[in-house]
Amino acid sequence: MATEDTFDQFDEEEQQVESQSFTKAGRKRLFSKELRCMMYGFGDDENPYTESVDILEDLVIEFITEMTHNAMEIGRSGRVQVEDIVFLVRKDAKKYARVKELLMMNEELKKARKAFDEGKFAGNEVPNNSNTSITK
Repeated sequence: MATEDTFDQFDEEEQQVESQSFTKAGRKRLFSKELRCMMYGFGDDENPYTESVDILEDLVIEFITEMTHNAMEIGRSGRVQVEDIVFLVRKDAKKYARVKELLMMNEELKKARKAFDEGKFAGNEVPNNSNTSITK
């Protein structure tokens, strides 16, 4: 009977830990939802193990932190600029190509937004002619 109580208590503690979205170090889980979707997209189960997602998230956060620190060291102190990231990934062909692709896409999106906003404002500036009438 005592062992059953121990197992029940363990299950309850495990469920409480899983329901919280914090790491053991106390950091909040930032990318869990996105990583689960990415894992599923790359062939994992629709609901991957929480431990797998946690490990990947730790790796992602470590990578981002390391890249940010390195970028801050090579560029202006205290600031991270796009050029610093490009400089850091320049020797890794896949990362460099992806960064360039994302930068080009960002420019295209900026141009599209600008064109849309200009068209939107130009469309609103059309004067209303009260002299026109609709005849049946």
